[in-house]
Amino acid sequence: MIIDSNVHWLPEDLFTDEKLLNAFVNSVPCAYGETARVDCIPGSQTRQIIIEKPKGYENLNYAENQYNIKDQLKDMDEAGVEKALLRIPCFQEWLDLELCKRVNDGLAAHVKKAPDRFVALAVVPPWGTPGCIAEMERCVNELGFHGVQLAAHYGTLYLDEDEFKPYFKRLNELKVPVVVHHTPLPVAYTSIYKYTNLRRQYGRCVDQGTAVGRELFSGMFGEFPDLKLTHSMLGGGFFAYETLMLPQRSGAKEEMERFDMELDAMRGYLKNNLFFDMSGALWWGKYQLECAIKTLGADHILFGSSYPVRRELMLKGVEFVKKLDIADSEKDLVLGGNAARIFNIK
Repeated sequence: MIIDSNVHWLPEDLFTDEKLLNAFVNSVPCAYGETARVDCIPGSQTRQIIIEKPKGYENLNYAENQYNIKDQLKDMDEAGVEKALLRIPCFQEWLDLELCKRVNDGLAAHVKKAPDRFVALAVVPPWGTPGCIAEMERCVNELGFHGVQLAAHYGTLYLDEDEFKPYFKRLNELKVPVVVHHTPLPVAYTSIYKYTNLRRQYGRCVDQGTAVGRELFSGMFGEFPDLKLTHSMLGGGFFAYETLMLPQRSGAKEEMERFDMELDAMRGYLKNNLFFDMSGALWWGKYQLECAIKTLGADHILFGSSYPVRRELMLKGVEFVKKLDIADSEKDLVLGGNAARIFNIK
């Protein structure tokens, strides 16, 4: 079974329901340097939500007519994708509880239209209040969602901070899997925002790499051992930094040790608690993906296309992975086996 673990979903009526559209746009915290507006795609009458940070530098574009079920299923069929794991793209960071409830109800209705093709992830503010926890449990127990989605950070807070512990405690108790989607930029972004590709690609990688590193070194998985987090963008390319972050002890006599070498627990967390979706196989390329699979393990990487950011990432992504120089058993894990296991998809 081939599963795309990173398919974006927004309400189909987002651009026709002006009240809903205004609620989404107004959820973006303009007072903190993030701006949101609705405009047409240049040369077209098609509307889009544009989110900038800082003002004048686009980070996110959500266009109407890209989230309808007819086109989703058509593209999935063409790509050979049997199931899609649906998530809200980046708005996880901003939506309040009442808007999350509306989104979750809409997502549940969307899944019901093709229950053999779609699997849903709940979006809930991660503050651990009774209302937030009740909404997460409603989504899992009543709506049949297969996990929850989070942003890599909320405001200036990454997920290892104490503010999130009550929510993680309940997720750990229920063994609910978590997807961690990147935010448009890392908390510290002033040196990378001026150039489009640096901002819109590398910025997401810096954000995810920072998040993964903080989760590893904070020891949060020692407190929540059954918590499983799947990060987008291959964890910001974390495979390239794994041995730098978790070095082996020196085999030579050294005058001093400059690094933390008590890393056995962190290696265990990387093995047991952290997983990575590729968020676009074609973007990473053949050698980088093969390196990631060899470094992190085929059992830790999930196929994900970030559809509909670019349709080709889904349409050509499956065949791209099938042509990698890895074992067929590893391809099976990456293309669906890992997602099925982590998110209990039958």
